[in-house]
Amino acid sequence: MRKHLKNVMIFWHYAKAIEYIGLSGSGQLTKMINQICITGVIKSLSEAINFAKAQEGLDLNKVFNAISQGAAQSWQLDNRFHTMVKGEFDFGFGIDLMIKDLKIAINQANNNGVSLETVQSILDEYIVLSEKGGGNQDTSSLIKTLETN
Repeated sequence: MRKHLKNVMIFWHYAKAIEYIGLSGSGQLTKMINQICITGVIKSLSEAINFAKAQEGLDLNKVFNAISQGAAQSWQLDNRFHTMVKGEFDFGFGIDLMIKDLKIAINQANNNGVSLETVQSILDEYIVLSEKGGGNQDTSSLIKTLETN
């Protein structure tokens, strides 16, 4: 028990929160759920930015200021909107790592008869980006799939 408490104390230096999810494997399932959520947000943010950039005369800084205060606010919006607009993708979690995680999630979903159609579609886009040499770029580079179409 004492060793367990020592390990928890070490984790507090690396995490905002620590939550006991359940028995062995529950943490891995929780990570899958996290990655599914992030993937959907990044795809929607990519489409929103691509749409905004196509609108003549629209000030994207003002758009950001407006939507970041409402229901669209998210970590991804706050931390990736401006970098995505600028085409900067050398931050954070890389595409190849997301590909690995999404494949694990899709395999788990298939084993349980759960559909992850949107996640599969986004995974396919990430695989194309990786095959084009972008595997080390952060996951917000998903916007590139829209800009080349």
